[in-house]
Amino acid sequence: MDENNGRSQTIVKNSVKTGISFGSALAMVISFSTWHSVGWAILHGIFSWLYVIYYIIRY
Repeated sequence: MDENNGRSQTIVKNSVKTGISFGSALAMVISFSTWHSVGWAILHGIFSWLYVIYYIIRY
């Protein structure tokens, strides 16, 4: 039973990392296409999913 729990934790950790990475990339692409600024893209990439949700609600 401990083997299964360890494998589940690994899957969850990898999924969270992928979700955070995808959120950052998506935020940076949206930001750059909207503002045409690398600085804003980096800042919005740090906020990742928060900026994506803000963009969806705002625009």
